[in-house]
Amino acid sequence: MKGLDIHDRPKKLRGSSHSRNPQSSVFIPIRFLNTTSVDPSMASDYSGTPVTLDTINPKVLNCEYAVRGEIVTLAQNLQQELKENPGSRTFDEILYCNIGNPQSLGQQPITFFREVLALCDHPAILDRAETQGLFSADSIERAFQILDQIPGRATGAYSHSQGIKGLRDTIASGIEARDGYPADSNDIFLTDGASPAVHMMMQLLIRSEKDGILCPIPQYPLYSASITLHGGTLVPYYLDEATGWGLEISELKNQLEAAKSKGISVRALAVINPGNPTGQVLSESNQREIVEFCKKEKLVLLADEVYQENIYVPDKQFHSFKKVSRTMGYGEKDISIVSFQSVSKGYYGECGKRGGYMEITGFSPEVREQIYKMASVNLCSNISGQILASLVMSPPKVGDESYESYFAEKDAILSSLARRAKTLEAALNSLEGVTCNRAEGAMYLFPRIELPKKAIEAAKAANTAPDGFYASRLLDATGIVVVPGSGFRQVPGTWHFRCTILPQEDRIPAIVTRLTEFHKGFMDEFRD
Repeated sequence: MKGLDIHDRPKKLRGSSHSRNPQSSVFIPIRFLNTTSVDPSMASDYSGTPVTLDTINPKVLNCEYAVRGEIVTLAQNLQQELKENPGSRTFDEILYCNIGNPQSLGQQPITFFREVLALCDHPAILDRAETQGLFSADSIERAFQILDQIPGRATGAYSHSQGIKGLRDTIASGIEARDGYPADSNDIFLTDGASPAVHMMMQLLIRSEKDGILCPIPQYPLYSASITLHGGTLVPYYLDEATGWGLEISELKNQLEAAKSKGISVRALAVINPGNPTGQVLSESNQREIVEFCKKEKLVLLADEVYQENIYVPDKQFHSFKKVSRTMGYGEKDISIVSFQSVSKGYYGECGKRGGYMEITGFSPEVREQIYKMASVNLCSNISGQILASLVMSPPKVGDESYESYFAEKDAILSSLARRAKTLEAALNSLEGVTCNRAEGAMYLFPRIELPKKAIEAAKAANTAPDGFYASRLLDATGIVVVPGSGFRQVPGTWHFRCTILPQEDRIPAIVTRLTEFHKGFMDEFRD
């Protein structure tokens, strides 16, 4: 990827195959998963094999994904240390606050969803008498309905490359109920989570490094990674931290013109709403401005809407970009919009089931045929994920046997997430030199940290970004895993970290205590 602002790319760790943490007496091995430069001391004895770093695709070398980067590798090593040497640290567990993976941190799945999945995966039990007492009547009925839509009634079989038609019909009905505007199942492509759908669109739109995609900064690293892998150019537009991570149309215009002046053909605008890592929720008026901008500039609007259920403040609500465009009077032939949804987020958190979809509107039949061809290359997405995507968009309704328990589970999860967000936000804002915007939605906080000059100098000596240095020290002292803001890109000279709100509510006080004590000690150690 040839970005336009290379000066604010995250620095890459370099060094020997073992790194000594400043607060630890042991060496911690590091796997360099996202660096284009490897120290000679790391050389292996595979020189006789045909594949080396010099002969693989350079786009792979240039690709970075901080969410599962070096901090996580350090955390996994610490976890192994705790297992082999209990009591070797002042903490007894690693708290993974680095990734939106709810069930790994104790969130329970929605009962109705899992009952339907179980019945679909093992339909033989539908005919057993005891099933009536173990499963709700509506989950049994839904399983029968879904199985009737699957060729061979087998979840282990391939499906249509866009996904099972009946499930796409259900999803289209759910979108129509949400937005109040028609949806067509032929516009739905079921995918293994939202990520493959993003890759598919990048592969469709990017022809060379002269093609650019407007992406928010800070951004979810999926976008920078996929643009790099497909050989395009990331065109950054900066969200305004001072106004709650606002998206200014003037900034979009400036970056678009800057890209054009460098010979970049900007193909699309990516918008994440609610925001990741920043947690803001766009106002409907702002969304209208964005739609107008894309229409005027003939840009595809890539709408990442996977956190549409995760809104925690009463003064904001989710509106899909498709709905907003339709309320403005724009139809199928006026604007191209791709909406991404996933079963991994929301209140369901079914990350490992790998379900999701994209809804594409505003594409000609000829282009849609090419999109279908790309989907066909992958045969189909997994059937369990397809079923879950349909359930997410068509959960139990009032009058169904499971409705009350479903609603109670959903409300408990979302209410708890809102409380956790508020508690962590207040704790972060109480720390010296830390400011954190309110978490309006999504699953993360993205606080800004003013680091002392001595800490920045120590990070430079360690050949790492200052916020990466802070995150490493935090991990080593507390077992808390966060992602350095440099992994998401940020305004040059500012430092942040992303922390999820996902640890269970009874663990939040411990996280606050550990973080507060560490931060005080860190600031005292490096005070100017």
